[in-house]
Amino acid sequence: MTCAPARLFIALALFAFAPAALAGTPPASANPSIFVVALGLSNESNVFRKEATKSARIVADSFAISGEPVVRANYGSHSGATMPEIRQVLKNVGARMGENDILFLILTSHGNRNGAAITSNADNEFLSPARLSSILSVSHIKRRVIVVSACYSGVFGELLADPQTLVISAADSWHPSFGCGVDDEWTYFGEAFFSQALAGSDTLTQAFQYAAQIVYWRELWHGFDHSNPQMSGGEAILPLLRIRHAGAQKLGALDAPQSDRSGGAAGGPAPDSGR
Repeated sequence: MTCAPARLFIALALFAFAPAALAGTPPASANPSIFVVALGLSNESNVFRKEATKSARIVADSFAISGEPVVRANYGSHSGATMPEIRQVLKNVGARMGENDILFLILTSHGNRNGAAITSNADNEFLSPARLSSILSVSHIKRRVIVVSACYSGVFGELLADPQTLVISAADSWHPSFGCGVDDEWTYFGEAFFSQALAGSDTLTQAFQYAAQIVYWRELWHGFDHSNPQMSGGEAILPLLRIRHAGAQKLGALDAPQSDRSGGAAGGPAPDSGR
């Protein structure tokens, strides 16, 4: 018969090495692999292709991912981010991902409360939050960061945000965002979040807060209604997403932008309409 102290020792040992699921929390890898997919969904402005390409590289560098990010875009007569292509890309990526790995998905386009516009020579429809949720589920991608740079993009957070899904959007569900002119290199939010805030932040939460401030001051300067960028969900994966710095200077408190010679906010192009 096992003595009481021995039974106690065995019980404690079993508890210490029991699967996390027994405690109600799924097992998690301290260092999950991060897979980056960026989609420029509209061919109506080349800024979406540019933003998808550059943001994918910045995210890949910021999180030191292995392998190359996947970038697809519709531009000119090229149709690279149609609905069938989106399904196939996410299916392929999902097949390579482990259970604890994280997808970093970037969507940039025009938008309305139906979702993000897909426009090309081969397609003209909307990627709705419900459709994106279905595609991700079919692709068995459970842990994801979704950044949507589009007008009214807060609709994605309303449906998709949960502890395993972090949703960052350029606007709330009721406002446009800005920066989709034909000569623009970035949208307002894309530039603020990817090009400016990520390099000087330690976490995605901090990067979002900096980016939201940058967008706020830029919109205020131009007299635009505020787009109100949103961030929701992701409680289970945020602690795993630490930003890598390569000698970048940390950001401090932001002040109101100073005017540049063109009369716009410093560091940005002249204003254009919402998208």
